[in-house]
Amino acid sequence: MKSNRILIIAVLALIAIISVGSCAAGFLDFLGGEPDLNGQEVNLAAAASLKNVYDDELIPMFEEKYPGVKVTPTYASSGDLQTQIENGLETDVFMSAATKQMDALADEGLIDNDTIVESLENKVVLIVPADSDANITSFEDLKDVEGTIAIGDPESVPAGQYAKEALTNLGIWDAVESKLSLGTDVTAVLNQVAQGSADCGIVYATDAKSTDDVKVICEAPDDALETPVIYPVAVIQDANDADAAQKFVDFLQTQEAQDKFVEYGFTIHE
Repeated sequence: MKSNRILIIAVLALIAIISVGSCAAGFLDFLGGEPDLNGQEVNLAAAASLKNVYDDELIPMFEEKYPGVKVTPTYASSGDLQTQIENGLETDVFMSAATKQMDALADEGLIDNDTIVESLENKVVLIVPADSDANITSFEDLKDVEGTIAIGDPESVPAGQYAKEALTNLGIWDAVESKLSLGTDVTAVLNQVAQGSADCGIVYATDAKSTDDVKVICEAPDDALETPVIYPVAVIQDANDADAAQKFVDFLQTQEAQDKFVEYGFTIHE
């Protein structure tokens, strides 16, 4: 009888300890304490032009800072990623190479609008193969190119949309349209030029900086683009691990992360 009473008291004490611990944890959350991220995963959908800086630098840095979190990236053109997210792609964070795709998803209620940050800028540049001796010194010279000009597909690739905007505003789109080779993303365009299958191409400055197989001829003139090349990032509305996703977005705004973006050729958007 005595042993039963002791057992009952022990069980009641254990329940009390668990209850107090739970209340304490809830109180810490109420005070803004750190959520437990252990075992969580951030599924990242990012523009192809971000692959190098993410894979080489930022994802390893984040996972070292938060050892319990795994980041799984998917890279493609921003337009393709938009379509995949609309069709149910399981992702937690989206980073686009243009505001157009982010705005479209936000309008559809697929983005947590309060988390959107316009964090980066890029430049649009004209490139040729590193060993090219082509007489190309400006965007205007493209109207005289007899070979192939590679750009991203303007229907889905922001770099291609910027390229078309620049060529149109410079008044040479009609002269070059028949010479165009359309890439599925900006990396495909870069590879066409690097491998010599295209005589020249239009990519982001960050892509051109990633390889010695191409050289930059010039940047798009200031008056050729009506808007800067902005890279917004945000948490998906129905993110599986919203706390970890927000931590990742916050991490991208830290000085250490922004220094890496700059190292890879991006400009920090003020």
